[in-house]
Amino acid sequence: MLWSGWEGDENHAQNIYIAKLQNPWTLDGSRIKISTPEFYWETIGAPPTVNEGPVGLISPQGRLFVTYSASGCWTDSYALGLLSLKDGGNPLNAGDWQKTNTTVFSQNPNGGAFGTGHNGFFKSPDGTEDWIIYHANPKAAQACETFRSPRIQKFIWNVDGTPYFGPAVAIDAPIQKPSGEQ
Repeated sequence: MLWSGWEGDENHAQNIYIAKLQNPWTLDGSRIKISTPEFYWETIGAPPTVNEGPVGLISPQGRLFVTYSASGCWTDSYALGLLSLKDGGNPLNAGDWQKTNTTVFSQNPNGGAFGTGHNGFFKSPDGTEDWIIYHANPKAAQACETFRSPRIQKFIWNVDGTPYFGPAVAIDAPIQKPSGEQ
């Protein structure tokens, strides 16, 4: 199980935790912190600093990744980071996770995509394409209010096996439907 939580009783920083489950509602052991806001791009906005919304992603080669949203959703800099489990690593060993030191998906001011975050993944109906769904604001300084809209776009895999999400597609740019969709 993956989730975002605090270290103690006060929200100074939201971290990403992982734990093994005994059943769908009971942890089997302690939680393990695998990410905390540490890079500049993860700490933009008034406290608390934020790593939240973890989502697992498995590459075509079977590598495990976790995307997460970083910085405050109340900022235009809300963006996605990426954790990678090292080859042969144990997901429950914090030292087996590697974090990118830059965002892997962020705002596109010229395209009306601000505060890009909280994502998910899906396959095209025919199973040949990988897609990301996320939310973004159409204008700057709209925070976490009611202006956010869901957006989707196809992504590809880099030669090294990592995901490449590309720039956030402009809000008015036409995109082709997922392959196999009628």
